[in-house]
Amino acid sequence: MLRRSILAAPALLAPVLLTRPTAAQQHPQAAAPQPVQAGDLAIARPWTRAAGQGGTGAGFMTITNRGAAADRLVGASTPLARTTEIHTHVREGEVMRMRPVPGIDLPPGQSVTLQPGSFHLMLIGLTQLLIPGQTVPVTLRFERAGDVPVELQVEAAGARGPTAR
Repeated sequence: MLRRSILAAPALLAPVLLTRPTAAQQHPQAAAPQPVQAGDLAIARPWTRAAGQGGTGAGFMTITNRGAAADRLVGASTPLARTTEIHTHVREGEVMRMRPVPGIDLPPGQSVTLQPGSFHLMLIGLTQLLIPGQTVPVTLRFERAGDVPVELQVEAAGARGPTAR
């Protein structure tokens, strides 16, 4: 009797295994997110790092201008920070420092990557914890494309890039 049950088990489980949701269905963020399209602009892989309430976070992504005319990122905002600024890193003597910039040029047919050690968004005065696996709503402001909402995926505190989803 036991032998028959063991042999029948795979046949009984087959319908269950065949109807089980895939990883992407179980976790919607598991699939690679599609770039956000805004006119001629595509915003890919927006992410941030985990950070504490009251602290400062940073936003990263790649912005591609697929059009024939230049555009410019001129600002950003999020309800989860007191203020949001566009920053870059500059070398002052032997020290790298972050400095605000008025905008980031987006030449036609080119991509600009906001990444650690380069251009990035500063989320200053966070109003809540940024917890890995959650998202942060951010509105990017462009000269031509206007306001574009994106969701920054929160990664681990020491992350150097977005995880594959």
